[in-house]
Amino acid sequence: MKLHTHPTRGDEHAQAPTRRTGTGSPARNIAGSLAIGLVLALVLVAVVFPGATESVVTGSILVAFGVGWGALAALTSRRTSQAQPWARVPAAAMGVTGLALIVFRPQNEVLTLLNWVWPPLLLALVVWMFRQMRRSLTGRGRWLLTPMLVALALAAIGGTTADVSELRIAHEYAAAPGATYLVNGHRLHLDCRGSGSPTVVLFSGLGEFSQSWTGVTQQVNRTTRVCAYDRAGQGWSDDVSTPQDGLTAAHDLHTLLAAAGEHGPYVLVGHSIGGPYALTYAAQYPEQVAGMVLLDSSSPQQMTEIANYSSQYPIMRRGLALLPTLTRIGLGRFLGTGAGLPGNAGAEVQAMTSTARSARNGRDEVSILPRLFEESQALTTLQAKPLEVVTASENLGTGGWSATQDRLTALSSNHRHIVVQSSHEGLLMELTGAIASAHAIDDVVAAVRRSSPVR
Repeated sequence: MKLHTHPTRGDEHAQAPTRRTGTGSPARNIAGSLAIGLVLALVLVAVVFPGATESVVTGSILVAFGVGWGALAALTSRRTSQAQPWARVPAAAMGVTGLALIVFRPQNEVLTLLNWVWPPLLLALVVWMFRQMRRSLTGRGRWLLTPMLVALALAAIGGTTADVSELRIAHEYAAAPGATYLVNGHRLHLDCRGSGSPTVVLFSGLGEFSQSWTGVTQQVNRTTRVCAYDRAGQGWSDDVSTPQDGLTAAHDLHTLLAAAGEHGPYVLVGHSIGGPYALTYAAQYPEQVAGMVLLDSSSPQQMTEIANYSSQYPIMRRGLALLPTLTRIGLGRFLGTGAGLPGNAGAEVQAMTSTARSARNGRDEVSILPRLFEESQALTTLQAKPLEVVTASENLGTGGWSATQDRLTALSSNHRHIVVQSSHEGLLMELTGAIASAHAIDDVVAAVRRSSPVR
């Protein structure tokens, strides 16, 4: 007689295949994977590619995050009972995209186009990832991954918001005040107002452009002609393929003023790093300089004579290199400047300095600072040409700042040095600071006209 037996419920469980491949904590391995991605991103951005262009910075972050997702798939499969093989998909997507950005290094136009493509793709990927996580992960590991997925979703939404905002800004502020002129293969913007001689030429600082001077020009143009211009990559001027040093910028400005029919000699006015640009111009074209005003100007000896600046500069360069990437995911609205400027200028400056283009220009200008400072050292004297140095009280506590301002004052035997109760930015952006700056310019203009000491 043939005897048939049937497995009990316990036998069925004993014979069923198990997914257990390890006994480690999913949460611990997930946290370790996320840490791997974050640390690698910091190493690539701060050490391997310090101060790199937007495409390289963005690509480095994507490669690092791709490695992190790959580690998550590998570690959870080998060491835990809750394998997450789906993490290979974001690992591949981010890794391949990041490598492509690093290798091909697309410029702003391509990056802007891509910024319309990746947000919906990323959002779809996040939805898929969330579903996969819900099916295969329980416990604390899910609570660790959920904030990461939310952050990715917010980045996708922010990317679309940034695209719409930049379109609005480009349309709303497309019309440039003044005019643009073809200079050395690209167009530069120049906005001249008022009448009289000598003409004042304004050199913007880091993160500024021609409209940042509105509070000053509205006062100065009552007594003489004043011209604000945008260096390449700023405001309404064209972009250029590589950052311009001070000598190239000086050549551009000299050609621009001639093309616009402006006549020197000029009173040069520089704020912040605009000061070394003005000094470099004066060294190259001394016959075009009638006088000078330096508004809390950076020093040609900035790298050596300002306390801790040489160690702070690499940090600043790395930090500013991140801003174009952050702007692409919708954080640009937190970066704009211009509050306090009169009329519509404040909103205009805030809008135009909140774009990825403006952030990229800031990164480019910071990358060239050591060379700019060195080039500006070529100006050793203004002889007896009127010079007024205005120092913001906020910076007097900075080690070495007061001494460098005194050194700048000594460039001319016909000088005046005043301290204004203001912040560094306030000399342009706040009413009281802008009035003090305008008065300093008027003082030099009057001294040029009278051929007398500045007072």
